[in-house]
Amino acid sequence: MDAFYASVEIRDNPALRGKPLIIGALPQERGVVATCSYEARKYGIHSAMNIKEAYRLCPKGIYMHPDFEKYRAVSDRLHEIWNTYAAASETIALDEAYLDVTETAGNWKNACAIARTIKQRTREELGLSCSVGVAYSKSAAKTASEEKKPDGYFEIPTPQAYVSLISERDVRVLYTVGEKTAEKLKRAGIRTVRDVREQAEEVIRLLGKQGQWLTRLASGRDERRVVAYKPEDAKSISRELTFQENVEDFSFLEDVLLLLALSVERRAERVSLYGEGVTLKLTYADMKSITRSRLIPSTRSAADVYAEAVRLLGEVPKKPVRLIGAGLYHLRGDEGRQVHFDDLLPETEQRRREVIHAALQRLQRRYGLDFAGHLQQLFRGETLYRTVEYMRRHS
Repeated sequence: MDAFYASVEIRDNPALRGKPLIIGALPQERGVVATCSYEARKYGIHSAMNIKEAYRLCPKGIYMHPDFEKYRAVSDRLHEIWNTYAAASETIALDEAYLDVTETAGNWKNACAIARTIKQRTREELGLSCSVGVAYSKSAAKTASEEKKPDGYFEIPTPQAYVSLISERDVRVLYTVGEKTAEKLKRAGIRTVRDVREQAEEVIRLLGKQGQWLTRLASGRDERRVVAYKPEDAKSISRELTFQENVEDFSFLEDVLLLLALSVERRAERVSLYGEGVTLKLTYADMKSITRSRLIPSTRSAADVYAEAVRLLGEVPKKPVRLIGAGLYHLRGDEGRQVHFDDLLPETEQRRREVIHAALQRLQRRYGLDFAGHLQQLFRGETLYRTVEYMRRHS
């Protein structure tokens, strides 16, 4: 998709069209840019940029918090359209996927027709544009999809066409080459894809197995298959929040963990997964991050996540905290999980509900919040963030 979050907001509010729109933190907050419109990119703004730097570059831009629930709903519809045409679909993100249409298309001409149909349906049914690359391999398809953005379409039919296209480009164009790897190669005088191909032995000496992969890729060879995404392949389900001011009150952090646990439970239910471990993440004011975890019987209950996260919180150094997160790991579906005996008892679920109800009542009394009938809205990213900031100011 083209600037996905920003495009959804512009679609829903046409007054934003043609303006520099930045989705992420607000200028007065801590945080980064999640994405931005193409008008904002003209100012040098990009994803993961510190929001203060973005504001320095574009003080007249429009800054908004992301609405992840809305984006997920749009994403679900997008993938429904895309997957109609694929024998296998590998989801990369809410707004991106590899589609294997070898069987459904049968030949190159039909594959290109499918690509154009996907673009047309995405625009007509959702009012959004996407950039599609048609190619013989995953790496070439990724390059092709980025070649004519936004609203692009590009074909790379053969390895020779791919090599011809990228030979004089920076090594960063090759899949898995990040900033550090590129710097290591450039210190050895290897700057372009052609250099990788012509100095293959040196690349392998420098990078080992990754070097072997890069030399193959620089020659257009990529045999990776499109692997259908399964939610259980995810390593964890988690939720975290960054505070606008450092927090020293650990009882307040316990209250935040309750809301995070509820959010984790909802995400786990949505993908029908259970976790066999709970994690706690903290980033302190000095930017040092720590993670604590503990194995527990299989669960996705907010009460279990909350109880274990609070126990883990009691074991960490008591210093000012900038960020807190909680999550589940060792994920399993219904078939793969080990059911604990207590889970078979009806009173176990009743006890969990009572724990959460009592904890929410405590928050209601402490902060003057009313969760009755509004708990589902709380899981929207901006609503949760604003609720926690309200709690922090009134703690």
